[in-house]
Amino acid sequence: MPPPVPAEQLSDVVLQVGDQKGNQRSMLAAAGLLDTPYEIEWSTFTSGPPLVEAVSAGAVDVGGVGNTPPLFGAAASAKIKAVSASEQNSATDALLVPAGSPLRSVQDLRGKTVALAKGSSAHGNVLNMLSRAGLEPDDVDLSFMQPAEAFSAFTQGQVDAWAVWDPYTAQAELEADVRVLADGRGTANGYEFTVAAVESLGDPRKNAAIADFVARIARAEQHNTANPEERAREWAADTGLPIEVTRRAAERRHRLPVPMDGELVRSQQQLARAFLDARVLPTRFRFEDYVDRRYEQQLSAIG
Repeated sequence: MPPPVPAEQLSDVVLQVGDQKGNQRSMLAAAGLLDTPYEIEWSTFTSGPPLVEAVSAGAVDVGGVGNTPPLFGAAASAKIKAVSASEQNSATDALLVPAGSPLRSVQDLRGKTVALAKGSSAHGNVLNMLSRAGLEPDDVDLSFMQPAEAFSAFTQGQVDAWAVWDPYTAQAELEADVRVLADGRGTANGYEFTVAAVESLGDPRKNAAIADFVARIARAEQHNTANPEERAREWAADTGLPIEVTRRAAERRHRLPVPMDGELVRSQQQLARAFLDARVLPTRFRFEDYVDRRYEQQLSAIG
């Protein structure tokens, strides 16, 4: 690991951060933690997989993603490391159906069409739900689309079910006549990760900036869980979603920092196995090889 660098020597460091709408930048803003001793240049990505690709390519130094993009990166031998983790309420990863749907259980999905984003936490959640219900992925028609397209298809009756996460779950609950067929409790692990470029971790000043950044994210997670209204306002401003939607999502998210311990690694490995068994991931790998705990002691002091 590179030698430590004092914060006062970071003033000319530019940290390239990959973000998604409503994620890390708005989290820091809600907690009043955007005033960093280094400059941040933010790049916005539509989802986690292209963000991981950008980190691996060195286009960005660090970024926040859900539980599945690091697995797809690992399967592609990406030059990334997961450097911090958090866990949120997995019940907000939901499988939605219209309120009047005859579907009453996951078993009823046989032969039906489920909209979801490929490689997303919802994708992994559905694979685990199907397995638990005794179904194979081929027993249903998985229709891959991003949330905005899926919301339209779902509300127009073009698909039978929609697997998604907050704030889109909250949006559907408030703006459409929906019912939760099943949620992620027991099938989704709820983990989120900050991933960093291997090359950036080897640079002493970038490493110091990343150390400060992940500590700020951990403090922001604690602040936002305790102050959901502040989080909701920034979330709405960043995404354009109605405040009623982001308020519901913020009040139940309960996202907090967690150690990248053996339990986390095993859970991620099990999720990878679900994608491998479904022939979505091409190669086997050890998730442990993509974990870097250099900031663990610092983060544990935050709580």
